Amino acid sequence: MPHHLFSADDHVIEHGRVWTDRVPARFRDVAPRIIEEDGREFWQYEGTRSPQMGLNAVAGKSSDEYNPDPIRMSDMIPGCYDPVARAEDMFSNGIRASVCFPTLPRFGGTLFNSFQDKELADACVRAYNDFMLEEWCPSVPGLYVPMIIGQLWDPDLVAAEVRRCAAMGNRAISFPENTVPLGLPSFFSDHWDPFWRAVTETDTVVCMHIGTSGGLSSPSPDAPGFEGISPVVIALAGVNSFVASVNLAMSPVPHKFPTVKIVFSEGGIGWVPAAVERADRQLLRHNQWSGLDSSLMPSDVFRRNFWFCMIEEPVGIKYRHDIGVDRILWECDYPHVDTPWPHSQKAIDEVMGELPEDERAAICHGNAEQLFSWTMAPLPEGQVIA
Repeated sequence: MPHHLFSADDHVIEHGRVWTDRVPARFRDVAPRIIEEDGREFWQYEGTRSPQMGLNAVAGKSSDEYNPDPIRMSDMIPGCYDPVARAEDMFSNGIRASVCFPTLPRFGGTLFNSFQDKELADACVRAYNDFMLEEWCPSVPGLYVPMIIGQLWDPDLVAAEVRRCAAMGNRAISFPENTVPLGLPSFFSDHWDPFWRAVTETDTVVCMHIGTSGGLSSPSPDAPGFEGISPVVIALAGVNSFVASVNLAMSPVPHKFPTVKIVFSEGGIGWVPAAVERADRQLLRHNQWSGLDSSLMPSDVFRRNFWFCMIEEPVGIKYRHDIGVDRILWECDYPHVDTPWPHSQKAIDEVMGELPEDERAAICHGNAEQLFSWTMAPLPEGQVIA
């Protein structure tokens, strides 16, 4: 019997008309659009040119074809940018639901925070969200879980956008794992209270993907790679989720907003027990002089408010009861390098094949269904699972 899968982390490759079809006419010449030069395609926006990144769209390629160099849309398989074509890829692997992060806006939507013209930025945020809610997600009912981005420069705008999109059926928002490196106030301030209030009142899940704070750990900048990205950096990416989760757990946020739901995406799970143990110990040792509130321990927050994602992590599965089986979500990461697609079923067998059926079902789909309040799409009649 195939495993029924709910992927808590995949990625959209936006087509070239996402913004030009949706922003007001006065912004069309400066909103993101694809241009071609010297046989390459580039995104151009507000006077900036940005290439496609090859490692963002390797689905369907063998590892010897992986390359970070800029590529064209025609170099990708259609499932990268076409939701109907992607559905065929998903269903062929038994994947019946998918949460998709943005690509050009960056995984946390931080691109538009850097725009000089904030009216343009606001229009671009709303255009992306309308694309997701009105075009991408409805194209295959039940498969794509709606997730938006926000106007990070203004917490009141973000809150209003959360409410606007919740009324349209939205379920989640991609948000930076740490706002300080972006030049914004920290989660220890009350600056973000309108945002936290909006997501809790609308039951919107906050998804924090690794790298959304503007960078990854790079202890040796001269390690072989491309524009600061090396196998060393990628291997250490989970450090971001470690840092982000402990920071949030010890912040005022879970005290003030006890029903908040936060997912740490693509950060792995094996580090969680050690992070919780150390955070609890240090809070108890230092709460008197520091003034931190120890009435709610980090371990309480991890078990009440946080969820963690894994792709293929046998060691993490060994610690599932220390983490909490109900806190673990599976992710496919299509169409990135880490994806097990098109062998997702085999990957589940290898990593979780020995688990009790109820635990495997919870991690593969049940936890995510409950968290996102989502009913997965049925598999097409006669669908063969690879």
